[in-house]
Amino acid sequence: MLKSQPRHRRASATAPLVAAALLTLLLAACGSKRETPQGDCPACPACQPCDPQAAPMTPTARFKPLQPARWSELPGWTEDDLQAAWPAFLQSCRALAKRPQWPLWRPACDQARALQSPSTAAIRQFFESRFQPWLLTNPDGSSQGMVTGYYEPLLRGSRTRGKTYQQAVLGVPADLLSIDLGAVQPELKSLRLRGRLQGNKVVPYYSRAEIGAREQAYADRILLWVDDPVELFFLQVQGSGRVKLPDGSVTRLAFADQNGHPYQSIGKLLVERGELSLEQASMQGIKQWARANPTRLTELLNANPRYVFFSEQPLGGSAGEGPSGALGVPLTAARSIAVDPAAVPLGAPVFLSTSEPATTKPLRRLVLAQDTGSAIRGVVRADYFWGFGADAGSQAGRMKQQGQMWVLLPPGTAPE
Repeated sequence: MLKSQPRHRRASATAPLVAAALLTLLLAACGSKRETPQGDCPACPACQPCDPQAAPMTPTARFKPLQPARWSELPGWTEDDLQAAWPAFLQSCRALAKRPQWPLWRPACDQARALQSPSTAAIRQFFESRFQPWLLTNPDGSSQGMVTGYYEPLLRGSRTRGKTYQQAVLGVPADLLSIDLGAVQPELKSLRLRGRLQGNKVVPYYSRAEIGAREQAYADRILLWVDDPVELFFLQVQGSGRVKLPDGSVTRLAFADQNGHPYQSIGKLLVERGELSLEQASMQGIKQWARANPTRLTELLNANPRYVFFSEQPLGGSAGEGPSGALGVPLTAARSIAVDPAAVPLGAPVFLSTSEPATTKPLRRLVLAQDTGSAIRGVVRADYFWGFGADAGSQAGRMKQQGQMWVLLPPGTAPE
C-alpha cells in the first residue's frame, strides 16, 4: 500500500498550462457518459408498458458515514490496554497542532499532555469525558468493512551495483509532472495527476514495464541496488522499508511519488489464471510462486503498471520507531492504521473491532488514523500497521478480515 503523501513539485511558468491540460485529461477520463457512436444506429425498441400495480421505485437511502454511538457499544473497550495507544495519541496531537482543525482538538490534547504517566483507567476516563464515539457506517447502512495489514520490510542492498545487487531503487525522475488539481479547480481538492511532457502535449507517465526498459535514462536517480525483484515489488506496495547495506548499516526508504498508473493486483491475476487459489493469493503465496517461476516473474510484475519512487531517509529516533505516515508522525506498530481521509479525519483515535489474520480470534483495540493508502477507499476500511520485520510481514500478508470501526471525536468536530 502507498502510505505517505506525494511530494509537491514547485510550480513553474508553464504550470498553469500543464495543469489545464491535465485537468482536461482528467475530466475526459472521469466522464460518466459514453460518446455517441458514429454512423447509423438501429432504432431503439419500444419501451414496455409499465405495470400499473407495480410499486414505484424509490431512491436507495444513503446513510450518513458517522452514526452516534455509546461507549458500551464498543466491544472490548473496557479490556484494551490503552496505555499502549497513548504515545500514538500524543503523536497525533503533535501533528494536529499544525492543522486548521487544531482549535477543536486543543482542549483535549492540552489535557492529555498534562497527564503524567496515566494508568489505563485514567486514559479510559479521559477519552470518555473528552470524546464522543461515532460508528463508521457504509452508504448502504452496513457497518462491516475490510481490514488489511501492512508493515515495514527489510531488504538487502548496496550503494553500488554488483553480482548480487541488480535491482535499482529509483528516486523521483526529473521529467515526472505531479499536478495538484485543487490549484486549478477548488472542487478537485486532493486530486493529483501525474504525467510527462511530450513536445507541447501532456501524456501519461511511463508504465512499470517502460520504466524497466529505460533503466539507463534513470542512472542519476538510482538510490540503491537491492538483491530481489519480488522484495522490491512488495516494498513498493508497502510504501516504505529499510535496507541493510553490506557494512551492516541500515537506511530507510520512504514513498516519494508514483507514476500515476492504476494499481493492478498480481495476486488477483494469478487467481484468475488458475495458478493460485484465493486462499493462496497472499504475499507469502505470491513469493512462493515467484521462486517456482523465475522466468515468468518479470511478466507478472509488469502486469501492475504502477511504479513507486522513493526518497532515502535516515533512521530517526529508536530502532523500533516506524516510518512517517501521511499525518507526518512515525507510525506505531499495532496502534496506527491507514484510512480513507474522506471518511475518517487524519489524527483521530479509532476503536477497531476485527480479528487476527486468518483466524476468528478477536483483535479489538484503540488505534490512531495516521496514514493513508491508494487502495484504502471507503468509510469502513482500514489498513493495520503491524510494524517492522519478518514477523510483522507474516501477519500483514495474511490479514484480510472483516471489522467495525468507531471514530472518537471531540465535541463539535463531527459533521452535521
